Amino acid sequence: MTVMQGFPPPPTGQATLANWRTPPFNRWAFQHVREIVPSAEIAHDPGDVWRLEAAPADLSGLRVGDGDLDAALAATATDALVVLHRGRIAYEAYANGMTANTPHILMSVSKSVLGVVAAILAGQGRFDRSALVVDLIPEVAGSAYAGATLGQLLDMRAGVLFDENYEAVSGAIIAYRRAQGWNPPEPGAPPTDLRSFFPTLAEGDGPHGGRFHYVSPNTDLLGWAIERATGTRYADLVGEVLWRPMGAQRDAYITVDRLGAPRCAGGVCTTARDLARLGQLLVQGGARDGRQVVPAAWIDDISANGDAAAWAGGDFAHLFPGAAMHYRDKWYVARGGAPLLFALGVNGQNLFVDRANQIVVAKFSSQASALDVPAIGVTMALVAAIRGRLAG
Repeated sequence: MTVMQGFPPPPTGQATLANWRTPPFNRWAFQHVREIVPSAEIAHDPGDVWRLEAAPADLSGLRVGDGDLDAALAATATDALVVLHRGRIAYEAYANGMTANTPHILMSVSKSVLGVVAAILAGQGRFDRSALVVDLIPEVAGSAYAGATLGQLLDMRAGVLFDENYEAVSGAIIAYRRAQGWNPPEPGAPPTDLRSFFPTLAEGDGPHGGRFHYVSPNTDLLGWAIERATGTRYADLVGEVLWRPMGAQRDAYITVDRLGAPRCAGGVCTTARDLARLGQLLVQGGARDGRQVVPAAWIDDISANGDAAAWAGGDFAHLFPGAAMHYRDKWYVARGGAPLLFALGVNGQNLFVDRANQIVVAKFSSQASALDVPAIGVTMALVAAIRGRLAG
């Protein structure tokens, strides 16, 4: 089936709010999200772009499991892959109509962007991870978020009952999708929005500060808290403290609900090169051209100070069997002599940062399933093979 071809496209080939995250429509929609969901611009500075030089690396003969690089990209429905080594573009590939200038949705890699923004704001004295959520958002005082800190939301250790089941057809996750404007409204129901959704999460699921418990609304609630703490719209703030200082080449954007609340948990859309620039910023200790953009101490903190026990007893340990890992401030960390920091989004969105070997891998995909465990395995093997080839 061809999608969004023709003027107008036939009804069977139209990407809509009802189908945009399902195949085959997602292959088009993930590169055209702003045409389906309202969005807010994250501005870059055209006069201060971080130029990335090319230094092609020889990845010929790279083995990934039982196949090669091309097979791995095909198996994971890859739309874009950008590999940086020592700050230069070592490898770049695009598929499915995507180009170096095409924005693509990050899904939950957006959470890691928020983690970086929160770190910058904390360094400026504008964000306190020890503050109680209800001190900034009293609207949720009667919910399960009562007693939780902003840091516990950052680490996904808030004891809030929420089933992050991407295959669900009813329940809180469907109400959440409607509230954020990612699903059509229920026929005949009154309009909803993110800020009115959070107080509906009334039941607890263990103590705050317990196991790693993945709840996407935590990140959207953090976005609201950041707006309250700074008095600035989140999209504008990302541009101010990160996108422009980082030297992004193009504007990014973020989806918003009907009242303008940002989808911080999954709605950021950007190019693969700009996502790679974010990874390179972390490789360089948070600095660019002599200017400290992200606090270096925070990068060290997320690398070393996550709670391994909370991870092992949490929701996602089964996705990385046998791996020594933790989760800190919206970033996954594979522990070891050369820790691998990474961000992970459904349908195959990734950013990997190997600081020790100065390697960054940014990868966009349009996988059919939201959480494809075999594809995650192939992606991890691909990154391991790239690191093995380029390290040293």
